[in-house]
Amino acid sequence: MDKVSAARPGLHLRDLSLSAVIAGFVAVLVGYTSSAAIIFQAAAAAGATPDQLGGWLSMLGLAMGISSLGLSLWYRTPVLTAWSTPGAALLATSLPGTSINETIGLFLFANALMLLCGITGLFARLMNIIPPAIAGAMLAGILLRFGIDAFGALQGDPLLAGAMCAAYFLARRWLPRFAVLLALAVGLAVAAAQGALVFHGSGAALAIPAPIRPAFTLHALIGIGIPYFVVTMASQNAPGIATLQAAGYRVPVSVLISVTALLALLLSPFGGFSVCIAAITAAICMGPEVHPDPARRYMAAAAAGVFYLIAGLFGGSIGQLFGALPPALIHTIAGLALLGTLSGSLFGALHEERGRDASMVTFLITASGLTLLGVGAAFWGLVGGVLVWLLLSRR
Repeated sequence: MDKVSAARPGLHLRDLSLSAVIAGFVAVLVGYTSSAAIIFQAAAAAGATPDQLGGWLSMLGLAMGISSLGLSLWYRTPVLTAWSTPGAALLATSLPGTSINETIGLFLFANALMLLCGITGLFARLMNIIPPAIAGAMLAGILLRFGIDAFGALQGDPLLAGAMCAAYFLARRWLPRFAVLLALAVGLAVAAAQGALVFHGSGAALAIPAPIRPAFTLHALIGIGIPYFVVTMASQNAPGIATLQAAGYRVPVSVLISVTALLALLLSPFGGFSVCIAAITAAICMGPEVHPDPARRYMAAAAAGVFYLIAGLFGGSIGQLFGALPPALIHTIAGLALLGTLSGSLFGALHEERGRDASMVTFLITASGLTLLGVGAAFWGLVGGVLVWLLLSRR
């Protein structure tokens, strides 16, 4: 694909179109419905209250809105940002037993590492140290529980989980872009019919959280912070940059990583655990249906930024919504939303025979949930896989 120049920064209203606005709205809708449930689980694992969860969602929405709108207009490129869905999945599985203060501490630690990678230009070189297959295997091991829980919900509530699974796979056949949305819509309809939706609270929209004092402990920083940093950089930022480049857009990678990491670092005490370069939702803003001219598609990401700002203002309501949902619905929608990521990670981990043993070691250790010396399974999976890879694959 031809490269798209981003040399003329600024806003050009003639580039705005209805198709760009619709694409931006769909991108935000897909982003929230596909992974907000995972953030809910991560916040619950950290011990966050419903009010704090609403504040986290508000801060994340505002951060993504500011960064998406600002970067897209400045570079006239569809730069869409997102929270780290793989990172949130890791947090949901790793945070139980970690205090909320330690959680904020590891947010600051991981985001500071990302900022360091951005300002020093170490991002690409750091990713070369860890074989992509091992990074994929670690991510697959992290996500395995979500897939198991999705289908395990069939035992507790077969009607709700079964209807959602049926809707998802039928949509995958004919409307793949909207599969998660339709599964969620069916789940909400069935839960409402069952009387399983229980709303609490005043329904306040804007939630401004109070900053939480961080605490730094070695086992949290090493056992959760480092794997979270690796997963976020390898499984969120790297695919996001690759999506931009595959679409023909050339932007300064170090600047994007630095800006998003700095924003996340500033918002970490308020629950803004990550701001990254989007991949899947960004692709919605880059297709020919947005505009025939690739140089004018940046308006879709800018429109998504506006919708993210609106969603951020209603973060409290979104938090109350997920607090009203039955657990079976949350587990099912989270697992279905991550199904493609899980299968892609497994394929990336195992498709090359030379590193297959190392990838399997990483996957099995990570999925086992073991804890050694107070350090979680994701870290040991990474260490074990790299050691086996060095032993068997290096010449």
